[in-house]
Amino acid sequence: MRISARAEYAVRASVLLAGTAGVVTSAEIANAEEIPGKFLEGILTGLTRAGVVTSRRGAGGGYELARPAERITVADVIRAVDGPLVFVRDQRPSEMREEGVLLELWVALRASVREVLEGTTLADLAASRLPDHVAALVRSPAAWVSPHPDRRTDAPEFFI
Repeated sequence: MRISARAEYAVRASVLLAGTAGVVTSAEIANAEEIPGKFLEGILTGLTRAGVVTSRRGAGGGYELARPAERITVADVIRAVDGPLVFVRDQRPSEMREEGVLLELWVALRASVREVLEGTTLADLAASRLPDHVAALVRSPAAWVSPHPDRRTDAPEFFI
C-alpha cells in the first residue's frame, strides 16, 4: 500500500487546522507544513468538496475544519483527496469478480487499513497521540523494519 504525497499533505494540513482555533489561510498552511502552494490549493479544494474543511472568502478568509476534529478521521481526509483506501487493479475489493482466498486477502487488507485510519481522528493527531489499538501496532519491533528490496534470499534480511 502506498500513501500519496497528496494524501500525506492533506493529513498534515488537516492536523494543523485541528490544532488551530479559527481560520487559517492557505499561505499559512503551506508555510507551516512546507507544502507547495499550488499543490495545497488542489488539496484544499478536495477537502472542501468532501466536507472536511470549509472555506471563507475575503479579508480574514481561509480554511477551518467543517466539524469537530474528534469527528473527522484520517480515512475521511485520505478519501477526500485520493478516493477509496484500498484498490486492487483500480477496483474496490467488494467490486471484484474473483472469489476465494485471494479476494478474502484483499478484503482483510482493506479491513485492517480501515481499522487504523478510521480509528484515528484529527483530534488524536493534533494532540500527538494515537488510539491504543494503533499505538500497540507501533510498539511492535516488526513494524519498524521492512524486507530489504534488493535481496532475494531464502532468509530475508531486514533494514530500518
